[in-house]
Amino acid sequence: MPAERLEDLGDARLDVFARLTERQLRNVLEPERSLVIAESRTVVEVALAQGVVPVSFLVDECHLGSCGAVFESAAEVAAAAGEREPDVFVLPHEAAERLTGYKVTRGFLCAMRRPRPRAVSELLGGARHVAVLEDLVDVSNVGAVFRSAAALGADAVLLSPRCADPLCRRAARVSMGTVFQVPWARVDPEAWPRAAFDELRGAGFEVLSMALVDDAVAVDDPSIVPGEKRALVFGCEGYGLTAAALEASDRCVVIPMSNGVDSLNVAASSAVAFWQLFR
Repeated sequence: MPAERLEDLGDARLDVFARLTERQLRNVLEPERSLVIAESRTVVEVALAQGVVPVSFLVDECHLGSCGAVFESAAEVAAAAGEREPDVFVLPHEAAERLTGYKVTRGFLCAMRRPRPRAVSELLGGARHVAVLEDLVDVSNVGAVFRSAAALGADAVLLSPRCADPLCRRAARVSMGTVFQVPWARVDPEAWPRAAFDELRGAGFEVLSMALVDDAVAVDDPSIVPGEKRALVFGCEGYGLTAAALEASDRCVVIPMSNGVDSLNVAASSAVAFWQLFR
């Protein structure tokens, strides 16, 4: 795939990497033209392995020589999707750093077609372990939960209508690309939470909410039978789960704490809960 060296940081073809907002990248009026930005070679490789279609690359020239295999894979994915070969734009190291801060993004970005949305029912068919996220605000936490979900046995992730976008660039980077790997769906507003939790129960899942309430049981309580189909619900960073979500759940579970600490950050608590309850 031929690469084009750019000298002008004002080139409009660089807008997608540094000057468009997440809202602008997500084209609501034309969803098929919506884009996501994958930062770092690792994230791009995971996305390509899942068939996410590349549109263009922006590469620090010092990394260009090592990217041949990635570009070949990208060309194959694009061809399979009936799209043209992605562009490859190259910037000198100093210019790349000024434009996007490559000390963070490791000199390798790819603009990709946003994967199509999935329905909740589509995810539940073959799943046994589902993570459910209600109203998480911090995209880094969303990315961290996806990484733990991929590593520790979650088959799918459901998002409340107001949960932060897993495909924004920081969430994708923190997740190490697993937001492209773990199937996920956003619940319709009118279905949250009661109808969504009823659908989970109808598919055979026990709905367990992670919450600091009086009747919660420990995650290692003997009453939680190993091997059952279950959905774990996690609340937002500030106030936790809403009363409606707690009421719609089957029961609540907690991670026992020591030294006067009442709880863990949602990224840490999800990892502990997945390890204990999704094995």
